Amino acid sequence: MKNTIAERIADFLKRFPPFDLLRKSQLLEISKQVKITYMEKGQVIYHQNDTLHNHFYIIHKGAVSLLKALESNKNEVLDKFDEGDVFGLRPLFAKENYAITAKTAEECILYAIPIDIFRPMAEKNKSIGNYLIESFASNTENPFTKEHHVQFFSDAEIILNPTDNHFELQPVNYIKKIVTAKPSSKIKTIAKTMSKKNIGSIIIEDDGKPIGIVTDKDIRNKVATGLHTISEPVTNIMVSPVLCYPKNITIAQAQITMLKHRIGHLCITEDGTPNTKIIGLASEHDMIVMKGTNPSVLMKAIKRSNTTKDLKRIREKIMVLLNGYIMQNIPLTHTNKIIFELNDATIKRVIERCLVKMKQDPPVSFAWMSLGSQGRKEQLLHTDQDNAIIFENVPEDKLEDTRAYFLKLAKKVNKRLNTIGFDYCPADMMAKNPNWCLSLDEWKAQFTKWTTNTGNDELLLCNIFFDFDISYGDSRLTNALANHVLDITKNNTIFIAKLAANALSNASPLGFFRQFLVEPNGEHKDQFDLKKRALMPIVDAGRVLALSYQIKNINNTAERFEKLADIFPQNKELYLGCSYAFKAILKFRTKHGLINNDNGRFIKLEELTKEEKMKLKRCFKTISHVQEFIKIRFNISTLL
Repeated sequence: MKNTIAERIADFLKRFPPFDLLRKSQLLEISKQVKITYMEKGQVIYHQNDTLHNHFYIIHKGAVSLLKALESNKNEVLDKFDEGDVFGLRPLFAKENYAITAKTAEECILYAIPIDIFRPMAEKNKSIGNYLIESFASNTENPFTKEHHVQFFSDAEIILNPTDNHFELQPVNYIKKIVTAKPSSKIKTIAKTMSKKNIGSIIIEDDGKPIGIVTDKDIRNKVATGLHTISEPVTNIMVSPVLCYPKNITIAQAQITMLKHRIGHLCITEDGTPNTKIIGLASEHDMIVMKGTNPSVLMKAIKRSNTTKDLKRIREKIMVLLNGYIMQNIPLTHTNKIIFELNDATIKRVIERCLVKMKQDPPVSFAWMSLGSQGRKEQLLHTDQDNAIIFENVPEDKLEDTRAYFLKLAKKVNKRLNTIGFDYCPADMMAKNPNWCLSLDEWKAQFTKWTTNTGNDELLLCNIFFDFDISYGDSRLTNALANHVLDITKNNTIFIAKLAANALSNASPLGFFRQFLVEPNGEHKDQFDLKKRALMPIVDAGRVLALSYQIKNINNTAERFEKLADIFPQNKELYLGCSYAFKAILKFRTKHGLINNDNGRFIKLEELTKEEKMKLKRCFKTISHVQEFIKIRFNISTLL
């Protein structure tokens, strides 16, 4: 006889993960054993410390809260679930009693799924197992624990086969036992050491930190030609600063970095900046024996391009590369670095070509600064240009003529970048705007003013301009400006507090009963603003924490949180959770941007699967945690 009730239950279950991964016969087998429970609002399904049930639950109708008991005898709401959500998964993964309480938030109809029937099916299907692991992690207080994040983000250390198409994403091999010398060393001593050790380079270090590098090429070009004598200090011929990277730099990133800067060596330091101790050296020779594919080809094409049309075509190929990486679930950390380097090389090539077209050398040294997402090395899709120029200080009577030269250059660069696919900034935050084409002292004065007389406009400008990165030119200028930012924010508790309050200005992405807060009106009515409600809160949190702890040379949001986790192990779980959440949201935005051929900012909720919503909600939980941390850390309740 036909079991109509079981078929109705099966029809319901197949609409939601992980049951949509089961065969019809399996669904019917489960449905025949499902226990249907009706509960009034406020009833407890299980208490914290109760013994485990023989089933887990899916909500057919209603809503359920997960609660954790506090020392104050009050309960903290960890999460809320509604139709189609699964909870009570602890019996699948642990033997200890329930760690939290489940209570109905409104009247409910629950389906209890027998574990003894479901478990064998899940064990044979990896996709179901992974989904349940993610759901279980999502039900916990800290959703991004080390135990679970590997399965969720695929951001574990990559182990690839040399014949794999993504072999170039493997971490580069580097020499750990390197030869170094002090800045006071003579050139003669350095040359003897290189000859004796049969090596082609020596890192010049001070207190274990790299300050320069000398290669056999420097000896040939600067000493053998008579420009310098062998009795001079090595600092006269060393190349400085040294390009530094962390030890997990990929083969592809190392290759394109060397091509981009026309160098043969990369210094590996503890955190990838010159501010920490040297741990190794990667050389071009190491790269030659490793396989390089598309990114290297694209980088070479960029450097050889002679027209804006060429660069536009290459940019389109970069998007194809990005799409392939996203669709094949390549870890975002590596995807991000490769796409950044290619974008950065494109910008640099445009500037090089525009300088030639100026038919006049720059009057003084300058640097092209990328701001915002490109400044943070987080720009993956076609987003707006945000850039500025900083030039060397000049006498007052030459200031406007100097500025006029760089404004003319900036107009050429901005126009060509727009042609290639980097849209004009609607707020005109671009180098062609005279307000953002300033001398070093003018920038310092500007930043000082913003941090001493700070209103909402100044906070907005700080959020954009403090995340700068050099794309072309004299790094001494941008380094001086970076030092100034640290100087004026150090112990500036009023400014930091305002910046922290500003970081909390975007409310939680979720509203009542964990519903996504959508745009109430306008062009994107009823859509979810992923940038404003999810990305920016975590970017802003990373910035204010980095500034308050005086972290230098790290602008990338994920890397900022990873650095914070290193410095403050007591909050390691929170900071790493923020890093993972940021990468997950950025990856989500990139994926949807590629699908819809836009910037991925606005999401139509009806197009999201239940699983995608679950993953986003997990990220939002971490945003809520770090916002609460900032509120307490900077004591800003009076400013909100």
